[in-house]
Amino acid sequence: MIRVEEVVELLQTLIRNRCVNDGTPDSGHEERSVASLAGYLGEAGEVVEPHPGRQSVVYRVPGRVVGAPALVLLPHLDVVPVSEDGWTRDPFGGVVADGFVWGRGAIDMLNVTAAMAAVFKRYLTGELAPLPGDLVYAAVADEEAGGRLGAEWLVANRPELVSGEYLLTEIATPHVSAAGGVPVTVAEKGPWWRILRTSGTPGHGSQPYATDNALVPLAEAITRLAATPTPVAISPEWAAFVAGTGLDDELTARLLDPDQVDAAIDELRTVDAGMARWAHACTHLTIAPTVLRAGTKHNVIPDAGEGHLDVRLVPGQDGTTVADHLRKVLGPDLLDRIEVDVGIEALPNASPTEGPLWEAIGDAAGELTGSRRRLPMLIPVTTDARFFRVRGVTAYGVGLFDDRMSFGEMLALFHGHDERVSIGSLERTTHFLETTLARFGERTGES
Repeated sequence: MIRVEEVVELLQTLIRNRCVNDGTPDSGHEERSVASLAGYLGEAGEVVEPHPGRQSVVYRVPGRVVGAPALVLLPHLDVVPVSEDGWTRDPFGGVVADGFVWGRGAIDMLNVTAAMAAVFKRYLTGELAPLPGDLVYAAVADEEAGGRLGAEWLVANRPELVSGEYLLTEIATPHVSAAGGVPVTVAEKGPWWRILRTSGTPGHGSQPYATDNALVPLAEAITRLAATPTPVAISPEWAAFVAGTGLDDELTARLLDPDQVDAAIDELRTVDAGMARWAHACTHLTIAPTVLRAGTKHNVIPDAGEGHLDVRLVPGQDGTTVADHLRKVLGPDLLDRIEVDVGIEALPNASPTEGPLWEAIGDAAGELTGSRRRLPMLIPVTTDARFFRVRGVTAYGVGLFDDRMSFGEMLALFHGHDERVSIGSLERTTHFLETTLARFGERTGES
């Protein structure tokens, strides 16, 4: 069995590499972690670099059976920025304390990046016999800014490097309830980001009367969007998830009713704010204002403004849903003043809960938890899986956590303060992935 100390050490290294992606091409510096992986795995993989420093690395162990399906392990190397004042420990120290590894990326998703590398290394070095089909480890850049310099670039420009029928990536979470089984990400919302732009006429800030201030209509638009309820959609994936949460029958029924779900979420918030936020995101078109820019100087009327909206679609919604909502909320008065530009656009996507990888996950769950039960999850976040699902690849996100942290508690750590993962969860996830790969090999070797 892989020693957890090995995985902890690699995770610490990845955290300390400080591959912070702020959304600009010159950030990220994933080349640091590509070098660390080469040192850990004992050899350099195939490195691609669409922009200086923005490196992804791909390794492939050929399978032993011609025509057997390939499995891709797809972690990412970049992390989001931090506000260091909100942390109780150095966010890039990789500190081990209280049974946890602390640092930015510990949950999202360097824990799985390290665990996958540890499992893959056994196949790369020949300690474990090859799977029937190829096994790929592709550690990519730029996931936190949409993947244009990472997975999306690879799929578009070097698809042969990451070809495979099945894929494992993020996200991995603790159990939602004892009855729900191992959570497996099978679907995700679609990002439909928008940028609001306004223009005006500059002037002196001491004389604001009847001026054409670009900031005012932008602020009004953001206020309206934040205050207006958004459309609801109940997907099959959400229904399957709710069935495994262990909530009482009445609350479960209300969480599946479009007319009652908002009140049910308000009720859920009183006992578990993190779960309530998750429930809202998984059942609604969401619009979060995230960036606001206007003006150049304290005493100058702004002549241009820009606001970024993180918009995400639930399965069953599309671009028309967004356009109709913006038209309704902003109205002709603001739409005449605001230009709506496109950011990222991707529809919701999902993978079927069947096939050899799904069954192999069940096999591993049965061996390590005593139950093959899996809890299919729709997640409100966006992952690199979308670039593969649209090409027919079956993709899941999975891990195995201990009970040091609840589902709701862990959700608050994504892009939040004091991000950390327990050493027990690292050990369990590594063993779970190792077992899943072995059972996948057995199942695909039968065909």
